[in-house]
Amino acid sequence: MSAPTVDRPTPAAGMPRARLGAHAPGPLGGVVRGARRVAEALATPLVPADYLDLIDPLRSGAELRGRIVDVRPETADAVTLVIRPGRGWLGHVPGQYIRIGIDIDGVRHWRAYSLTHRADGSPAAGIPAGCIAITTKAIPDGRVSNHLVTRARPGTLVMLDQATGDFTLPSPAPAKVLFLTAGSGITPVMGMLRNHLDELCDVAQVHCAPTASDVIFASELQSYAASGRLALALNLDDEHGVLDLQRLDTLVPDWRERETWTCGPTGLLDAAEAHWASAGIADRLHTERFRPTLVEPGEGGEITFLASDVTVDADGGTPILDAGEDAGVLMPSGCRMGICFGCVVTMRQGAIRDLRTGEVTVVEPGDELPVQTCVNAVAGSCDLEL
Repeated sequence: MSAPTVDRPTPAAGMPRARLGAHAPGPLGGVVRGARRVAEALATPLVPADYLDLIDPLRSGAELRGRIVDVRPETADAVTLVIRPGRGWLGHVPGQYIRIGIDIDGVRHWRAYSLTHRADGSPAAGIPAGCIAITTKAIPDGRVSNHLVTRARPGTLVMLDQATGDFTLPSPAPAKVLFLTAGSGITPVMGMLRNHLDELCDVAQVHCAPTASDVIFASELQSYAASGRLALALNLDDEHGVLDLQRLDTLVPDWRERETWTCGPTGLLDAAEAHWASAGIADRLHTERFRPTLVEPGEGGEITFLASDVTVDADGGTPILDAGEDAGVLMPSGCRMGICFGCVVTMRQGAIRDLRTGEVTVVEPGDELPVQTCVNAVAGSCDLEL
């Protein structure tokens, strides 16, 4: 879990901002942009750490951030983002995911994406040493996925959380493995393949996509298959129809003998769980489910304290700390004694507004985040682990 998010004050309305050669090219442009940020900071009330953030946002001890260094198209609606993380990055186990925080129209949204780079930090698949990589596919009405696919640019700073998740291979790896994926569900599996393929003796991959042009990492998967390292079967909706799991008897005749990892849309995972259970081998199936995108920010709203089983309504100007105390919830806090971050609790889902800056942070179900209750108010609804 990353350090608590502390949003910084923005300049007051109407305050002039220095414009120091915003479009200067090359190395000079970088120097000019840095000078402009410092000049803007001089007109903005900041604490000392903020000045360091402006100069070196990826430094050790800062909130974990990353800088996008490359955006690579994979299909017409999917891209790989190559990110250089800050020096607080602790690494990952192949198959795990990371939460990315990005500001869109004044709202910070957090989403989880699987990591696909080499866990040892070495270059692979064109990803530079020391960088991490995620791949996202734009989904209908997906605010963050569409933003990342169409508007993400090199140089963009994003917030990061440490890697987490247990959709990983054991050590030693099973003798026979099956990966069953659909759409962007291939991403955690690609992370495993790039890191572990040489250690796996017998690997089968069944991947589903609407058409051949929609297969993410198609050339890489096909190169593994051509070299005999992977038995690849593609199920394309326009050619084969939606995958009927009865076809596994033809595609991978020994699927019952294999330890299986599956990731993709809910329909595939529900069908796989039922299919494996009916075969009496449910313990051989490992699933990774996509989380829904449901949260929409608003003004004020409902705060649910999960452990206390208390729900209260609060306006958009009342700190969550005060709203909880007024409802009789035992709220952790050292704020009144000058102890910062004593009020931090985990938000499981919802939207909050920073009362100092007006910035809204959205947390989707499953993408929990530590928040300060003394400086944030509910913005629609939020669930807290209290």
